[in-house]
Amino acid sequence: MTAKTPHPAISGNWASLLLPIAADDSIEFDKLGEEIDILIDAGVDGIYSNGTAGEFHNQTEAEFARIQAMLAERCKASSTPFVIGACQPDPLIMLNRVRRAAALDPRAIQVILPDWWPLNDAEAVDYLKRVAEVADGIPLILYNPPHAKRALAPRELGMVCAAVPEVIGIKLADGDASWYAEARRHLSGLSLFVPGHHLATGTKEGVAAGSFSNVACLSPRGAQTWTVSMRNDIDAALDLERRICTFMDAHIVPFRQEFGYSNAALDKLLSAIGNWGPAGTRLRFPYRSIDMAEAVRLRRIARSELPDLFP
Repeated sequence: MTAKTPHPAISGNWASLLLPIAADDSIEFDKLGEEIDILIDAGVDGIYSNGTAGEFHNQTEAEFARIQAMLAERCKASSTPFVIGACQPDPLIMLNRVRRAAALDPRAIQVILPDWWPLNDAEAVDYLKRVAEVADGIPLILYNPPHAKRALAPRELGMVCAAVPEVIGIKLADGDASWYAEARRHLSGLSLFVPGHHLATGTKEGVAAGSFSNVACLSPRGAQTWTVSMRNDIDAALDLERRICTFMDAHIVPFRQEFGYSNAALDKLLSAIGNWGPAGTRLRFPYRSIDMAEAVRLRRIARSELPDLFP
């Protein structure tokens, strides 16, 4: 492997890059550039591309390359940390995305385990070792969400990642007190990124390094202020977390549980409620989008119930 400058640890409030999608299903790259500039100006700890909310599963390889080049150029010009998501359900396409991502020298590259047929532990280790070779010294973050074909428990994650030291972090869902105990037992050497609306709990439990955050979808600047506040007043941060979860449960989660919208649709709805950038609520075909009128309806409620996030 080529020697590269060591990358500092990754932590804090990371904002998701959301794709502005036009009525003809094309990506509006002018708006994407505007969005990146807004996130940089918000002072978030970092920006990451091609998570679920970035619709990594529904773009061409030419579009992938253009999105990452735009992110890298603007973040480097402003000294803003960035992580590239090279995720793709197809293992060969993902390896190619990792190779191209590494050339842009991000802080880390986020990957998933191939997702058409779930890997066993030995296959997962073999795959991540190959990914690490292709990443050429860039650290890896494993994205293992609840909706993956195989969502690994902390013990399984610990075994797999121990065999691949290039994996420095995991983005995953948290759980109850017993889950946090398991995470401390098996994942203590890794940077864990919990859901944004649970970041104060994850911080109090001594487990979370940060979040690739849905709260930053709602308000990048507010999420950053909240994240910083956890160092000084965790009780106040936990109070805000309770109110965030109450808002999510009452107004956001029903779109998934009752109406079947995807997680990406929910994140774009949050962004439109926050009204801070040009992403809009439209998802790329064939995924259904939540009507913008719902975002407009919820703006007043969000600002009333969560004024701390909208300084």
